[in-house]
Amino acid sequence: MKYDLIIRGGVVVDGTGKDRFQADIAIKDGKIAGIGALNGSEASREIDAAGAIVTPGFVDIHTHYDGQVSWDEDLAPSSIHGVTTAVMGSCGVGFAPCRPQDREKLIELMEGVEDIPGSALAEGLTWNWETFPEYMEALDAMPHTIDFCAQMTHDPLRVYVMGDRAVHNQPATSEDIARMQKLLAEGLKAGAVGFSTGRTDNHRTAAGEHTPAAEAKVEELTGLAGAFRQFQHGVLQVVSDFDMPEGDAEFDREFDLIESMGRASGKPLSLSLMQRDQSPNQWKWIIRRAEAANQAGIPLQLQVGARAIGILLGLETTFHPFMGFPSYKAISQLPLEERVKRMSDPAFKAQLLTEKSEPVAGDGSSIPPLADLLLSQIQMWGMRMFTLGETPDYEPSMAGSIGRKALERGETVLSGLYDALLENEGKALIYFPLYNYIDGNLDNLYTMLSHPLSLPGLSDGGAHVGTICDASFPTFMLTHWARDRKRGNFSLEQVVKKQTWDTAKFIGLHDRGTLEVGKKADLNVIDFEHLRLQPPRLIQDLPAGGKRLMQQAEGYLATIVSGEVILENGRLTGAKPGRLVRVLG
Repeated sequence: MKYDLIIRGGVVVDGTGKDRFQADIAIKDGKIAGIGALNGSEASREIDAAGAIVTPGFVDIHTHYDGQVSWDEDLAPSSIHGVTTAVMGSCGVGFAPCRPQDREKLIELMEGVEDIPGSALAEGLTWNWETFPEYMEALDAMPHTIDFCAQMTHDPLRVYVMGDRAVHNQPATSEDIARMQKLLAEGLKAGAVGFSTGRTDNHRTAAGEHTPAAEAKVEELTGLAGAFRQFQHGVLQVVSDFDMPEGDAEFDREFDLIESMGRASGKPLSLSLMQRDQSPNQWKWIIRRAEAANQAGIPLQLQVGARAIGILLGLETTFHPFMGFPSYKAISQLPLEERVKRMSDPAFKAQLLTEKSEPVAGDGSSIPPLADLLLSQIQMWGMRMFTLGETPDYEPSMAGSIGRKALERGETVLSGLYDALLENEGKALIYFPLYNYIDGNLDNLYTMLSHPLSLPGLSDGGAHVGTICDASFPTFMLTHWARDRKRGNFSLEQVVKKQTWDTAKFIGLHDRGTLEVGKKADLNVIDFEHLRLQPPRLIQDLPAGGKRLMQQAEGYLATIVSGEVILENGRLTGAKPGRLVRVLG
């Protein structure tokens, strides 16, 4: 047999968790056709993987490419970080089903919740669909670099059925629930991999309103979950604040409600898990409830981020420490170069540092109330903000914070933050690890990632484009957790399994996630020793001139999707073998 491709001499980390081994891998007709010593075998193309590792392609189960996928074939940054399958439709927000008169509502919703410029969505979305099956058909007709799966999302479904009544505190009638359940069943029949809902006050529309499904009642949620009973496939995904103390009746009611969805559906359910400063032990309570749920026969797993849930602050990003200060607000609409010039004036700086932040959240603003709390205590939070630099450090020591260094120089914390923003001609980024970092390290996150119910997730690829660039999570998992961290780390085999087979199996994709003969030929060839993240950069490539943060990586020698090389030496090749993945049954 002459193969299409042979990857020669790599160290295979096959995704099953077993020890690595050296072997050649042959690919034919988009599938793995041979693994072992393939001396004498011929192929149309060969890749020399000597000194490199070969892994399955990564499966990212938490992205927000719902809009971008309709105009962008590349799905970067995910496609440049080893991801070969991305699951979109997270947190209850999406663009289908949608009637023409509701398009602006869904754009405002996505703009506010996921920090994607509304102008980019308005110009980029093709809107050649109304129903969810039509949405899937429209996406399936367009070539893409990597594979992607679609979940149905609660907010657009609620708007489609309830119209102007689809506000967060308006209960759905039994007729509404029956109609939503029918439409969800239609989406699952067409191959949607699941359903997601969002229950968090931190998610607001661009107009500052609560999301439609934020406070959906148990009757609605269990009614929707019941649609899964007629199918063999499907998962549910939920994000909730749990902003109440352990033992509080409201905490238990919220968790009971989420459990009821799992019970009604009979299908796996995932819930976001992180350490929040306002309730530092909340994550432990959630783990205990998740353990109890599984013991009761409810398959509930926990999505955990690869690092702190943090934001990037800068003069060109969505947030920065002085955005609410009167002096800055007066120049905020000026071009960057002019703002930097004005801010470099010592008199301007002196005046601004005498001021306090005015509210930036509230009615009519998509900015969550948490932002005002942070800005009002910026002196304190400055002790947990760091210059990101050319070699990003995502587990920095508190001793190296901008605030600590400013105090050591005899300056104020605010003065240090101010000067940091002006570095690199005003293009510098400040890293602010907001959640998972209360102790100044990632030890608690290690405990979360180590838990048998955890799944790597929350990368938010395609979202928060002016705030984060966490689509690089898969690369960070390899570099930090499997190579660089000296205490509380994982083996390479464990990290690869977590983000290949564990995630693929959870979402119901049994044709990928491991390197085995007959499996889909989705692979990465990685120079593991030299793998590194470059710093995020703000680029202007969204529709309508919109900007987003992009982060490149060095060390990906090749990424392969269905047997085609889509990336070589960190650069996309232009190949477009990716397609919509439908899960049926």
